[in-house]
Amino acid sequence: MIPFYTPERFTAAFLSRKKKNSQREQEVLVTAKRVLDDIRENGEEALKKYVQQFDGTVPSNWEVTKEERKQAWDDVDPKTIAALQKAADNIRQFHQKQLPISRTMELSDHIQSGQLYRPIERVGIYVPGGTASYPSTVLMNAIPAVLAGVQDVIMVSPARNGQSIKSVLLVAADIAGVQTIYKLGGVQAIAALAYGTETIEPVDKIVGPGNAYVAAAKSLVFGEVGIDMIAGPSEVAIIADETADPIFVAADLIAQAEHDKNARAFLFTNSPFLAEATKAELEKQCASLPRESIATAALEQHGATVQVNSIDQAFELVNKLAPEHLEIQLQDPMTYLGKVRNAGSVFLGSYTPEALGDYYAGPNHVLPTSGTAKFSSGLSVDDFLTKTTYLYYGKSALVEAAPHITRIAEEEELSGHARAVQKRLDKRE
Repeated sequence: MIPFYTPERFTAAFLSRKKKNSQREQEVLVTAKRVLDDIRENGEEALKKYVQQFDGTVPSNWEVTKEERKQAWDDVDPKTIAALQKAADNIRQFHQKQLPISRTMELSDHIQSGQLYRPIERVGIYVPGGTASYPSTVLMNAIPAVLAGVQDVIMVSPARNGQSIKSVLLVAADIAGVQTIYKLGGVQAIAALAYGTETIEPVDKIVGPGNAYVAAAKSLVFGEVGIDMIAGPSEVAIIADETADPIFVAADLIAQAEHDKNARAFLFTNSPFLAEATKAELEKQCASLPRESIATAALEQHGATVQVNSIDQAFELVNKLAPEHLEIQLQDPMTYLGKVRNAGSVFLGSYTPEALGDYYAGPNHVLPTSGTAKFSSGLSVDDFLTKTTYLYYGKSALVEAAPHITRIAEEEELSGHARAVQKRLDKRE
């Protein structure tokens, strides 16, 4: 079910940096670029061509109407709506605390500097809508954007049979404050958001998850628009000892593995008993899982139970792995939080499953994957703001600074820089 590894074998198998793009990844990039270039060059005509090719039907209108959005509320179970509203409240409350304050620093009567925060004007949110729908994705991406003050929050999601987006996604969009929704998915949706067409205005930044083609498209348009991140397969690492419940541990590994066959789920433990008991639980619980074949494939091909010599060694390996999600199922888990250097989000204790973060508790579930937690962070309000610094110097302040500026400019052989200062000194005479 899930292979066992020594720390040495795990390091060689999962922590090596020698990975190269596969032929499949190269083919995905080539296809994505072809679609992007065509839509950029030919606009609406090319957009319709690819929607017809990949989705089978071109919607009569791209934008979801007010009537369609209103009807969605009648189509969704009130209990689901209540759950989404409560989750949105939690997400909103958590992210509200992230709002920064513009500040000014007065160094003297003649010198001021500071930093201004301004919201990005237009943000596009990609929401998958194929065999599964993820209203939590809508909440997690849109709410921080709205709180940041983004003027136009635009959502794209593929329509079923070219007709409609799943009602639960439309309800989530209303709850989160999305202004405009387009019936678009795949690379063609990224192209429309990045370049615009005759009927769709381009955005300034694109966020949200998608399949390999969507991820490739986001990587290719980066630079012309901003993006949140290039997400890899979802992953969880669990550090647990003999006090952990193997039923809980197995359930959390499965919860990650059921995402898709490339999902990664790792258990690090110094307890041989827990390792064996969890393996047995995995077999038992997977047998009754609707997505059993997906979870089993992920665990067998991309999962691992690592039998460490100590909990300290477990943290050493996990910090090198830099997982998207880290669960700490140890006695007194809060005492171990300081050992975590690299992780997207940390879940402490046996009664804090990752599913809490995925759906409900408040912290964002859009997190760095594939080791990128070493240098990046999860989605936040900050991702929807720009930071502009400003500076004011009076004449006397520039006079005092001039010799130092000139000295550095001369060292760098940029005489124009020094001259820009000297001209002002000459003028004051």
